[in-house]
Amino acid sequence: MAPSPRETREAKRRIQQMEAKRALRRDQEKRRKRDNLIAGGAAAAAVTLAVVLQLAVFSGNPTEEEFAAAEAELNSPPASASPSASATNAANIPKPETAAGKVFTGQLKLNRGALGVQLDGTKAPQAAAVFKSLADEGYYKGVSCHRLTTAENFGVLQCGSKTGDGQGDPNYTWGPLENTPANNKYPAGTIAVARTGGNAYGNGTQFFIVYKDTVIPADAAGGYTVVGKVTSGLDVVTKIAEAGLKNGENATDGAPVEPVTIDSFSLK
Repeated sequence: MAPSPRETREAKRRIQQMEAKRALRRDQEKRRKRDNLIAGGAAAAAVTLAVVLQLAVFSGNPTEEEFAAAEAELNSPPASASPSASATNAANIPKPETAAGKVFTGQLKLNRGALGVQLDGTKAPQAAAVFKSLADEGYYKGVSCHRLTTAENFGVLQCGSKTGDGQGDPNYTWGPLENTPANNKYPAGTIAVARTGGNAYGNGTQFFIVYKDTVIPADAAGGYTVVGKVTSGLDVVTKIAEAGLKNGENATDGAPVEPVTIDSFSLK
């Protein structure tokens, strides 16, 4: 006997749920392999679900089945993570002494406008040394700002992936963490270092600009190194955020709808 329309719909629904769960697992595996991701989110459950669903893959809005699968995954006890104890690759990472006690000022020029910036070598000497070195080398010229978040308590623009999709250079990683906020709060104007989740030595070439007060929970390794601040032009990033995301008006994490690239990054 042929199945009834109701049975057919129920079968389709079960298949869609299974496909959503498989897609979620694939995305989670990609995330584990991806480098330099901000493993944060806001306190609200809807925001947390959005961050989990995006997984830095920047796909479209989640379906109801994907949302339910993510919610079930979040309700499961997480596997314990341990911070990596890997040492900085000294061969190509500048010494923190080159920036210790110094303050670097300059300009981060985006195709959407220019920002005045300041890096603090007193509070974050290793990070300041790294970004001063990369800026001096012209590393950032033409590199994109590939990720934008627009949740209520999670507003950042992430830049510095040479491939333009969030992947990092496995041959350019460093640590330790420096100047991480004890309260997990990153005020508007903060410039912080993106890194691999759960790895205190997973910093690389990527950084994120906080354009509104943001909460990013610490992971197994801790928080995120605050290397400096925006001294002028933060409204440039705010306007980028107001333009929205490629993946829809209801999304809170993805690629900016208007491509953002770095024209130059100068420090002195």
